Amino acid sequence: MTDEEYVHKFISSCVSIAKELDEEKIIKMARLLLDIRFRGGRLFVIGVGGGAGNASHAVCDFRKIAGIESYAPTDNISEITARVNDDGWETVFSNWLRVSRLNQNDGIFIFSVGGGNEEKNISVNLVRALKYAKQIGVRIMGVVGRDGGYTAKVADVCIIIPNVDPENVTTLTESFQAVLWHLLVSIPSVKMNEMKWENTK
Repeated sequence: MTDEEYVHKFISSCVSIAKELDEEKIIKMARLLLDIRFRGGRLFVIGVGGGAGNASHAVCDFRKIAGIESYAPTDNISEITARVNDDGWETVFSNWLRVSRLNQNDGIFIFSVGGGNEEKNISVNLVRALKYAKQIGVRIMGVVGRDGGYTAKVADVCIIIPNVDPENVTTLTESFQAVLWHLLVSIPSVKMNEMKWENTK
């Protein structure tokens, strides 16, 4: 495949995914976010790898644009690495959430390609965090790829990015995580603060 063919294929995949996104689920996710804000709850955005990078950026936007108190555990690299070193990778997020006194007013938002799978030993830390959240009765949202894994099974709302190109599951999923959180924070009912460049003449 030439570079030109690859570029065309990737952009075509993006167009196909955008057309297949479930708009009703997006609205439902926005309503959950509004409820968390109304209750004075916090949003914990969790991901690993590219999902962690997306979580950090999303937290900025949920806080600054949507006015929702939000945190990404992976932003505190000292605590995360200490917990991995002392307690292990599998419990790193669940233990972080315990110290944060996770409660029923809060929400969990997962960014993951696979969504976590305990049987396959993939992103077990996400599974443990979600199991802990379910015990408390916390609302769970996620934007994931492939079959959605454990996140899709337990989430109140989970958007699975359509698998239109099996050779680009990771890149397309992580790209559309960014599209979707930017959409969510800019929905009129969710957005509380204007963004700079939209108001710069």
